[in-house]
Amino acid sequence: MASLVLRVRLVSGDRVDVTFEDAGGLDETQLLDHVVTTLSEEAGVLRCRHGDRLLVLYGRGVAAVEVAPRGAVL
Repeated sequence: MASLVLRVRLVSGDRVDVTFEDAGGLDETQLLDHVVTTLSEEAGVLRCRHGDRLLVLYGRGVAAVEVAPRGAVL
């Protein structure tokens, strides 16, 4: 299962660090492409984790997504 740690900047200006996991067997580059494609759609939705909580991230509320080699601090 591939996973990415993302720092998401919301339209409101707030930031949140989330983990996105995918069991589809994608590598990290393909997984990032999937995240960007999904969030760019009008009705794009991702199920992510913030610590031990499930978070549903709606594309219309996202202003930017940052992926760092070290990842974000959760």
